[in-house]
Amino acid sequence: MIPNTSYTPLPSEFYTRTDVILIASELLGKVLYTSFDNELTAGIILETEAYAGAFDKASHAYNNRRTARTEIMYCSGGCAYVYLCYGIHPLFNVVTSVKDDPKAVLIRAIEPLHGIEIMKNRKGKSLLSQKDSIGPGNATKLLGIKVAHSGVSLFNTSDSKPGIWIQDEGFSVLDNQVKTGTRIGVGYAAEDALLPYRFQWIKK
Repeated sequence: MIPNTSYTPLPSEFYTRTDVILIASELLGKVLYTSFDNELTAGIILETEAYAGAFDKASHAYNNRRTARTEIMYCSGGCAYVYLCYGIHPLFNVVTSVKDDPKAVLIRAIEPLHGIEIMKNRKGKSLLSQKDSIGPGNATKLLGIKVAHSGVSLFNTSDSKPGIWIQDEGFSVLDNQVKTGTRIGVGYAAEDALLPYRFQWIKK
């Protein structure tokens, strides 16, 4: 069961747009929720990276590469793509665009909002510092997201099928608060490593 909360996930139409760059920027300030084993946690999205599909050398789906792991990226937008980085950290991505156009947005950082005590337990800490929620591995750790959640719908969660969803709770992100930069850890992508596809909400 989902613990008491307003449940108003972003509609599927938010995710099925083809402009992954726009979606990555618009996810800033949205609230990412998880509900696992009757434990509700949520964080405000502070940083994202866009991966623009078959023509993006930094994307797992570059050149229409399809594997058992990446097949979920070819689904219609609005589901989770979670993969293991360096064999250690699950990283959470939002699949976007239409079927067979494999675009995705990596969630790189959150600001803890709900379920702080649960997040402390997941990190094994009595206090959470800002750095505990910065970086995609930390974000997924706090929210309890695992590789097994890859493929979960982000707009079809219910009391009978709790999971992961994103809501708009009215946090205002001004244009002058958004910092754009290059993606992290994609040096292998040649010229595409220089694309300004990373977005950070610098709250003032």
